[in-house]
Amino acid sequence: MTTGPTHPTDLTEPTDLTDPTDAGSSTMTADTLATTTSPDTTLAGVVEVLARTLGIEDRAGSLARETGLFGELPELDSLGVVELAAALEDRFDIEIDDEDFTGEVFETIGTLTDFVASRTS
Repeated sequence: MTTGPTHPTDLTEPTDLTDPTDAGSSTMTADTLATTTSPDTTLAGVVEVLARTLGIEDRAGSLARETGLFGELPELDSLGVVELAAALEDRFDIEIDDEDFTGEVFETIGTLTDFVASRTS
């Protein structure tokens, strides 16, 4: 019997994301993480969803706020955008409307993260 996820990016089961600086720390689950709105947590979540959705987990460590998206990541085609939006909606418990699919939102990981953060606040 396993006590955690079988893959580090699988957050469907509780994952220990304990803050070692918190003496009374507790374990955060994907639900808790999705509702946490710190910029670093949102960026990490967007990168994780992006890498998993596009199947580029091996390159996740090289993805940063400045990384270009639509037009720069060949895996992010029109179908990839739809799949990414659905995955972000699930992960962050947000709704992305059709009119939100703009070039500005999908310009970089940073602009996408800022968009997600604006929807979770």
